[in-house]
Amino acid sequence: MVDLHKIQETTKYATMNNKTIGVIGSGTMGSGIAQLAAVSGCRVILFDANMKAAENALEKTAKILAGLVLKNKIQEKDATAAISRIKIGNSLQDFSECNLVIEAIIEDLAVKKELFKNLEKICLSSCIMATNTSSISITSIASACKNPGRVIGIHFFNPAPIMPLVEIIPGLATDNQIVSEAIEMIKSWGKVTVLAKDTPGFIVNRVARPFYGEAIRIYEEGIADFATIDWAVKEFGGFKMGPFELMDFIGNDVNYKVTETVWQQFFYDARYKPSLTQKRLFEAGFWGKKTGRGYYDYSEGAKHPEPVKDINLGKQILPRILAMLVNEAYEALYYKIATKEDLETAMTKGVNYPKGLIQWGEEIGLATVLTVLDELYASYKEERYRPSLLLRKMATKKVNSTP
Repeated sequence: MVDLHKIQETTKYATMNNKTIGVIGSGTMGSGIAQLAAVSGCRVILFDANMKAAENALEKTAKILAGLVLKNKIQEKDATAAISRIKIGNSLQDFSECNLVIEAIIEDLAVKKELFKNLEKICLSSCIMATNTSSISITSIASACKNPGRVIGIHFFNPAPIMPLVEIIPGLATDNQIVSEAIEMIKSWGKVTVLAKDTPGFIVNRVARPFYGEAIRIYEEGIADFATIDWAVKEFGGFKMGPFELMDFIGNDVNYKVTETVWQQFFYDARYKPSLTQKRLFEAGFWGKKTGRGYYDYSEGAKHPEPVKDINLGKQILPRILAMLVNEAYEALYYKIATKEDLETAMTKGVNYPKGLIQWGEEIGLATVLTVLDELYASYKEERYRPSLLLRKMATKKVNSTP
């Protein structure tokens, strides 16, 4: 079993420009990972069951790199070299010489398990087999393999070439050496890595759930509309995007499915319960910017509604969402999902929060955070508002030690 606190990152490996990386899935994440690996000097084999989709992804990547050349963010020779390193695979057999294979396909456990079962028969015994899943258990996926020790989670954030954070998630059987190699390789691509236990949502998709869920609850109660809630968290919290803007950017199909998966894997814990509001948007195909409609209308000529810039209202909205976020961070720390440092890094680098949530809680005052949660719990009598035991202990300790 992997001990997150005993993983050593001291071993240095060869430069990555002699490595061959396999990427399965040519959607937004897969093509982004392929671009990142190629720009970092790796040979890349990009495979998709839909050959045309892979070809289109390669063309799109070439256009993206050409755009970066025009913006003087990359030299033309480097862009040309990067594209030349990406080859489209004809079948999984093309991964037989890869050093690392990353799958970025549909979030379906049965499909992923079948894929890894087949990959194991093809890949080198030294090849790291990784999944980019955002919410499915690494241990469950690895169980399809005769040697689950070579399977690991390497979770990028969208867009992969730009977002600095990558979560590294060992499964229950993952070898420590595989963890160290994965960390070293991803760091060589210029990314910041954090180590997370194999629990639902890992770090970011677990801790960030209240940012969306509590915002939707506030809307459903008629306290404020989407635009006003988004305004409040940006104006008083310093968030770069409001929860509804961010859900539309991520995609309500993705965000809803992650919420549903985390809720189910936590045995239907009320803290992660999905909302009917988002479920209906998901069912309607209102997935956000990519479909032209989500919480907001993105069709040509459409204008976003103006928020109600009521300072008192705004200052009621932010503490409720923020208290839930801080509580979730302390709960993750209590159960040793990651170190305090990695928890803070994950939220600032993975979803661009203004500051780490543990630091934020201390600045607000843990007693204040606890009061908000206790009042919500007293009003609603719902388990979603129960304070983390660690938060309560820390808040009580600080109060009792105050002169």
